Amino acid sequence: MSEAITWLTIFVLAAFVGIEVISKVSSTLHTPLMSGANAIHGIILVGAILVAGHADSTPILALSLVAVGLAAINLAGGFVVTDRMLQMFVRKRPVPGTGTRPEVEQ
Repeated sequence: MSEAITWLTIFVLAAFVGIEVISKVSSTLHTPLMSGANAIHGIILVGAILVAGHADSTPILALSLVAVGLAAINLAGGFVVTDRMLQMFVRKRPVPGTGTRPEVEQ
């Protein structure tokens, strides 16, 4: 029981530190941080696949497959969010000869 309380304490403290750190980040750093978080999610996905490959029992296999699915969703969602955030910084220029309708620069 003492070990479980120790792990729970570490988890709660890590959650509080994470919330404090993320809430203090300026808006100009969110895109680079999302890119770094996507790299970490890729590592988590590889780890979940490795655990699923070495599973010895059905409950461990089921839990690891759920982890693979959630990690894949999180990774893909992170790239979608990062792409949408980067689209906010793309300059729009008018199309020549058609007036003021903007066209996205590539």
